[in-house]
Amino acid sequence: MQNTVEKKEKNEKEFELEGLSCSNCALKIEDQVKQLEGMENVELNFATSTLKVAAEESRLDKIKEELQKISDQIEPGVKVKDKGGNQKDNNQDNFSLKDYLWGKKNIFIGALFFVFALSFSHLNLFANTIFNTLALPAYITAYFLIGYPVLKSAVLNIGRGQIFDENFLMVIATIGAFGIREYPEAVAVMLFYMVGELFQERAVNNSRRSIKDLMDIQAEYANLVKDEEIIKVEPEQLNVGDLIAVKAGEKIPVDGKIVSGETALETSALTGESLPKDVAEGDQVLSGMINLNKLITVKVTKEYKNSTVKKILELVENASSKKAPTEQFITKFARYYTPFVVLTAALVAVLPPLFTGAAFSPWFYRALVFLVVSCPCALVVSIPLGFFGGIGLSSKNGILVKGGNYLEALNELDSIIFDKTGTLTEGDFKVTEVNIYSDHSREEILNIAAEAEQFSNHPIAQSIVEAAGDYKKHSADSDYQEISGAGIKAVLGNNKILAGNERLMQKNNINIQKSDSTGTAVYLAQNGQFLASIIISDQLKKDAVDAISSLKNMGIKNLAMLTGDNELTAAEVASKLGLDNYYAGLLPDQKVEKVEELLSKSKKLAFVGDGINDAPVLARSDLGIAMGGLGSDAAVEAADVVLMTDEPSKIVTALNIAAKTKRLVWQNIIMALSIKAVVMILSIFGMASMWAAVFADVGVALMAVFNVMRILKTDNI
Repeated sequence: MQNTVEKKEKNEKEFELEGLSCSNCALKIEDQVKQLEGMENVELNFATSTLKVAAEESRLDKIKEELQKISDQIEPGVKVKDKGGNQKDNNQDNFSLKDYLWGKKNIFIGALFFVFALSFSHLNLFANTIFNTLALPAYITAYFLIGYPVLKSAVLNIGRGQIFDENFLMVIATIGAFGIREYPEAVAVMLFYMVGELFQERAVNNSRRSIKDLMDIQAEYANLVKDEEIIKVEPEQLNVGDLIAVKAGEKIPVDGKIVSGETALETSALTGESLPKDVAEGDQVLSGMINLNKLITVKVTKEYKNSTVKKILELVENASSKKAPTEQFITKFARYYTPFVVLTAALVAVLPPLFTGAAFSPWFYRALVFLVVSCPCALVVSIPLGFFGGIGLSSKNGILVKGGNYLEALNELDSIIFDKTGTLTEGDFKVTEVNIYSDHSREEILNIAAEAEQFSNHPIAQSIVEAAGDYKKHSADSDYQEISGAGIKAVLGNNKILAGNERLMQKNNINIQKSDSTGTAVYLAQNGQFLASIIISDQLKKDAVDAISSLKNMGIKNLAMLTGDNELTAAEVASKLGLDNYYAGLLPDQKVEKVEELLSKSKKLAFVGDGINDAPVLARSDLGIAMGGLGSDAAVEAADVVLMTDEPSKIVTALNIAAKTKRLVWQNIIMALSIKAVVMILSIFGMASMWAAVFADVGVALMAVFNVMRILKTDNI
């Protein structure tokens, strides 16, 4: 009871940090918020500029003001907003380039002063005139106009004891350049650093928008049909049972059922499938689908908060909070890397003059260059965006990956274990054979079986009901029991009917004639007498064979299948698919035990299943992959990767996207560290100027962000 009360007292709230472009600042903001009193959980998602906090309700009322204060101190200009229901409106870039540049006008005014200062002194255009005496004031004015945001942040951070950041490094480097009378270089370095930061900020924002455009699946409005009139409302205002009109070209705002009209729907935003889907009256439709040609009227079956589009957006948005090991390593690396570089720069400045008697000024300049190079922004910015881009591309292809850690884990798989029914096979069962061991006719056997199976939603039960003729209907309060992994036990009228597998018959002491036919055998008994075996057959999915073949070619060493079906059926399916192994006759709890056994023999194991029965196994495996998971809330909850279609080939697509993301992330890591290392070494030997240092800092960060954006342009996986 105590736990229940405590759970009610804890609440979550999400904020948007508009204008957050500094990844290092994002880490500091997250750390500062974590230190606030009463914070239970704090997650800052740099890729979406959102901060999620969990605390008592009384603390959440005050957190916005405190968060704004922290943001003002660490990255001035960031505006803290409540994150509402409409993702598109909240994440929209409301400023034009003209407005953006006008907000940075001090930099351009400072640049003019810099040009004047160069004219006065360095270029000697006004030699031997009074203008020469204005050079130094012009340099200083230009420096403060251009570098004010950096200077302010550095001073505030020093006051809080946060010394080792890029602002501190730039201030030390440029003031040091003033100290050795390299005035033009001091101002120029600050100018190009700030211009580079502007480009980087725009590049990061463009990358974010590109990622969010992939998720632009939410309808902005809904056409509510009320009193024979159409009223335009927000999707959040719709209730279950409402009627909405969806016109040609519009997105379906919430999940529902067509009550009139027929049309074709584009489902690519949800499933990654390019072919339109034909629908008519009585068909279910999902939010996010686009009506291509004709007006349809839809009855709302789920409120917006429970609809498919909301579920997808939440999964993708929350994905970046689960950081990949590479991402976590770089975050820790950045914390220790900058202090190490500052110490090394100090040694470069002091030790050579001390031990060799060389002049202090040249070595001090080299140390300043070394400092400018050191900022790890390229890594801290591009790696989270890289993983988020991979998650966005996955979603575009009908694959929901719940975190960067799971995306990276896909690269490490050496074992994939499949459920059979609905995963490798269609799950569309048909009665193909009836073996009778009594004096009943085929029709009578099917009708008796249908009497018992009529209350079950299991596909096998439904196939028997479909095959039966005029069977006797019973009320829902009949003496009926569905035994998990075994079958049906029912007392209907004066008859006690058993319909299920061999295990159910043995438990009830029924002697049966075992079937040697391929397919799932349902044994039927009535009043203790064995009547017949009904064989149910299923078909392999069209892409299953190619998917297994592709997975083998990708280096997956162990491809196996778990099933509750009999040995003969399992062997035939495994043989057709070319699986390495199979395990038949398993109950749900036995599937969990088998996966635990296989986990000990694997580096990283994924289980692929569908529906509620597979939820325990999905949760137990290293990586749970739900097939067609949007149809089962339990599967979505338990799985780490959700395939929005029933195609095994989507697993191949997911692995390819994971591999592409990994290559891109490591390209950025190697590129950034290599260029920085080269420039650092050159700076120690006096072969690199501050211009090279600025390129190795801001230029490399820009290159890394542009490299990340390549993944968003990918069409063929």
